[in-house]
Amino acid sequence: MWQMIARRICVGLVLMWVVSLLIFALTQVLPGDAAEIRLGQQATKESLAALREQLGLDKPWYMQYFSWIGNLLTGNLGISNAGGATIESLIGNRIGNTLFMTAIVTTVSVPISVILGLIAAMYPGRLLDRIITSGTLGLIAVPDFFIAIFLILFVAVQLGLAPAVSYLSGTESFWKSVHVLALPIGTLVIVVSAQMIRMTRAGILNVMSSAYIEMAILKGIPRRRIILRHALFNAIGPIVNVIALNLAYLVSGVVVVETIFAYPGLAKLMVDGVQTRDIPLVQACGMIFCCTYVVLILIADVAAILSNPRLRHPK
Repeated sequence: MWQMIARRICVGLVLMWVVSLLIFALTQVLPGDAAEIRLGQQATKESLAALREQLGLDKPWYMQYFSWIGNLLTGNLGISNAGGATIESLIGNRIGNTLFMTAIVTTVSVPISVILGLIAAMYPGRLLDRIITSGTLGLIAVPDFFIAIFLILFVAVQLGLAPAVSYLSGTESFWKSVHVLALPIGTLVIVVSAQMIRMTRAGILNVMSSAYIEMAILKGIPRRRIILRHALFNAIGPIVNVIALNLAYLVSGVVVVETIFAYPGLAKLMVDGVQTRDIPLVQACGMIFCCTYVVLILIADVAAILSNPRLRHPK
């Protein structure tokens, strides 16, 4: 078991290294460089050459890559091209907002998804299962920006229950912050819960077709007890995987939601960096997002190994 976990950790580290190569290569092909962006179009050739030498842009690409990855490993993310602020300060101001909303959405959506998925699996083919399955399928088909706009029109404009713009000054109390973020939180809960409900139901029903489950059914054990005490633990692997993917989406994939509600999160910071050609900022945000995906999937794999006896003790 520990060898399997160690292999997955090694694969994760190699994947992060490959991702760093891809991010560096893709950002290098963007038009313009840091010197041109910082000095502007009126800069002279001499000033551009001097700044490129100071920033190390005159060196070969592989030396620039090793310098960048070395600074990254030591926690030095560099200087922003737009304004000259440190990238650590820019990210530090945004990552707290993203993690705050992610924590609330996770706290609400995961229990709801697991409970509804269990209910649907307990009564397959019945009315309650059809309602849950049809509802989640419809929500998966609806894009997140449509849900966000609908909530703005109905909850904010028509009912006036929550603000349409989710701006936090940093002085709000916890419940005031939750009220301000009610619409983006509601949007993300709807988006991620639909997928987790379907995956929970599918994972449990897949385990229910196993031979030992059929034997338990033949012995007359109630279906609810079989699901809660036997099937659920063996279905944890795929359930945790889909939860990990949705958590990664909450960190990096909420660009549309953050833009619609003007929420100053980490995903919107990366979009701003792309618009201003702030290459160091884009590289740093890209690595954070990719490493988040890799770490969460790695945690999900380890959880699947620990929860499944067949994986803990392979033949």
